[in-house]
Amino acid sequence: MPRMRELALSGVCAIGLLSLGGCSLAPTYVRPAVGDLPDAYKGAVNPQGWTIAQPSDAAARGPWWKVYGDPTLDGLEEKLTANNPDIGVALARLDASLAFLQQIGSQEAPQAGVSVSPTNARQSDHRPLRGSNQPNEYDTRTVGFGVDYELDLWGRIRNEVAQGKANSDAAKADLAAARLSLQGELADLYIQLRGDDVELRIVQNSLAAFGEGRTITQNRMDGGVSSGLDVARANAQYADAEAQATELGVQRALTEHAIAALIGESASNFSLPAETSALAVPAIPLDVPSTLLQRRPDIAAAERRAYAANAGIGVARAAYFPTLSLGAVLGWQDVGHGSLLAASNQFWSLGPLASLSLLDGGLRRGREAEARAEFAAASAQYRGVVLKAFRQVEDDLTLLQGLGREGKQQDEAADAARESQTLATNRYNEGVVSYLEVVTAQTAALTAERTAEQVRTRQLQASVDLIRALGGGWSEGASGTLQANVRQ
Repeated sequence: MPRMRELALSGVCAIGLLSLGGCSLAPTYVRPAVGDLPDAYKGAVNPQGWTIAQPSDAAARGPWWKVYGDPTLDGLEEKLTANNPDIGVALARLDASLAFLQQIGSQEAPQAGVSVSPTNARQSDHRPLRGSNQPNEYDTRTVGFGVDYELDLWGRIRNEVAQGKANSDAAKADLAAARLSLQGELADLYIQLRGDDVELRIVQNSLAAFGEGRTITQNRMDGGVSSGLDVARANAQYADAEAQATELGVQRALTEHAIAALIGESASNFSLPAETSALAVPAIPLDVPSTLLQRRPDIAAAERRAYAANAGIGVARAAYFPTLSLGAVLGWQDVGHGSLLAASNQFWSLGPLASLSLLDGGLRRGREAEARAEFAAASAQYRGVVLKAFRQVEDDLTLLQGLGREGKQQDEAADAARESQTLATNRYNEGVVSYLEVVTAQTAALTAERTAEQVRTRQLQASVDLIRALGGGWSEGASGTLQANVRQ
């Protein structure tokens, strides 16, 4: 039955060749279905309905990182765009895909060429049917001009061009996806660096307080007021804080090295000054629309690869039918004497050439099966990319809001821990409690302050991840912003 349908289709195509200039054997393309989509984001404050994602990755994103208002980050992002090696690789692959598209597109035009062949030849003495008056050695001069054009009756060439165009568009989307991913990674690293700076300042401030406490306990022990146990506890507390500062310094250095690699600079020659001012978490729109997912270049790339795979089925099916080409040759040939371009030396040929493979051992059938399997794989990949995008937005919305609440709670915990530290220190100075209570309160305060900063850093990184998940930001005209749980 499939073969009968193909033969019937070939008959229909043959009738329409003169009026339509050929037909296509590729199946009608239908964007792969993703399945039942939710009506709204669970993590959205003001949910809006979903819409089917249509590739609009060409929509301007702009420098989305400017919402953080940090000139240093702005400069780093510009360097990344200009110098990152991975972006250079993606750009080179795009150039290669455009060059391949140009090669494929050349089949749509007639092919013409010129040949020149001055030769000296000797024929065998015993060549069959050799005349007695023929010389053993002779010269020939040949000049020819030929034109060849394949009639694309079954759409093979058109489908190859469509396939190449879709793959080229996918490569453009890959480049955009690489830029967006690397920009987000750089912003994440920069936020981590700033968080390390703030945590290091917190630890250093605690070190100063711990140093004063260590001096006080030593003086009290020398005066016979305190025991050596208090001094030992103070020394242990101070040494632990020093270890924390060292760990943060190492972590900051590694983060700085990663930033250098992203912007295409040597880690040995790159450094960023410490900055302890807090970055503000950008206000997130209340009604983050699902249409923003259309800006994601990875969705566009997956959909265009599905389209290319569908066109590949048409290329494979066209091999079942004959190819027809028109050729013409005009030239001159002589034996090396006189005027080569004389009318008597002219030769020419003109006519069509049709060819059809009758037996191929299942080669064409296997290629068609392979093309259909590739389309099925590309369709599944498209569905996977879209579902992953939905999950990422949900994850980041939930994480961003949850971290906002957690951050406020942790700030309250840090305030309470600092108050406890003050009370414990005062009670120790009054001789009411041992230094153990002071150490416990100071350690709790340091831990609470560091944890609060870590939550703030995670919240900032979650905002970066949400921007990245939405394809590079949101429209400025969004109705309302999510600020209730955002700590400034």
